[in-house]
Amino acid sequence: MNTATGTIDVVNERVRERGAFIRDLRTEMEKVIVGQKYLVDRLIIGMLSNGHILLEGVPGLAKTLSVKTLAGCMNTEFQRIQFTPDLLPADVIGTQIYNPKDGEFSLKKGPIFSNIILADEINRAPAKVQSALLEAMQERQVTIGQETFTLPEPFLVLATENPIEQEGTYPLPEAQVDRFMLKLKITYPSIEEERAILDAMAFTQQNVAVKPVMEPETLLQARKVVDEVYVDDKIKEYILSIIFATREPERFQLQVGEYLRYGASPRATLALTVGARAHAFLNGRGYVTPQDVKSMAPDILRHRIIVSYEAEAEELTSDDLIQRILSELPVP
Repeated sequence: MNTATGTIDVVNERVRERGAFIRDLRTEMEKVIVGQKYLVDRLIIGMLSNGHILLEGVPGLAKTLSVKTLAGCMNTEFQRIQFTPDLLPADVIGTQIYNPKDGEFSLKKGPIFSNIILADEINRAPAKVQSALLEAMQERQVTIGQETFTLPEPFLVLATENPIEQEGTYPLPEAQVDRFMLKLKITYPSIEEERAILDAMAFTQQNVAVKPVMEPETLLQARKVVDEVYVDDKIKEYILSIIFATREPERFQLQVGEYLRYGASPRATLALTVGARAHAFLNGRGYVTPQDVKSMAPDILRHRIIVSYEAEAEELTSDDLIQRILSELPVP
């Protein structure tokens, strides 16, 4: 047995040991969430990767319910912030309040000081409020006045948004969108899934409740093992070729250059590597396969590449271009 194989065997065992909680977590979430396996898996991957998640879909697809259910399955603090056009940055991060009695300022912390944040309908608030999240999401800290406060661990922002074509929505700034590790597009359920939803939920009283099945420490320990998941040099080269194909498609003989204005940032390279590791962990493996990379690429890249006017004219989306790149690039 060579060293690499021996190392993988050890990591495989650690993945099985530290990933035991995933079965209980899935079972508990399925009490409330019917048929959204992709969504549930990506929420778990986001937690394992220490990455924020943006969920996009029309109203009524259980985006908010999924996040609340996930938070309910963890023994952590949870805050929901409903984003509205009149929301202020202080409503999110907190503010200093002047007390005229003693002539001093006191600190009032906002709901951002929690473990799991549900930023509901994030694109219904103006940019100044959305950007109030930037420091928290990237630096895991918040500055109020002259003081900087470290946010608790784990800290995850799970945001929902409505499609930009809907009434009363503001586009998210590119800098903020890039802070989300994953952007999930939630679609309508199949007719079989919707029948299951009908059978389970079509009542005036909804009494289904979830209970905590994992501690924050369990998640933090699992993340350490995710970092140990083996990524072969050929897989690393494959990841780099995907990212660079969004920037320099002609280098790989791909006919998509005219449809791309901007390619993915280096942050996408890191996110794709960590996401592939978490995907392998979720599937009980201590090593990354090309399929792990291909599975995660659309969720990690769709909000990080900007299509050209030519693409818009031909009704090509970032998802279409990502699929072209994945289908034409050689797989190791």
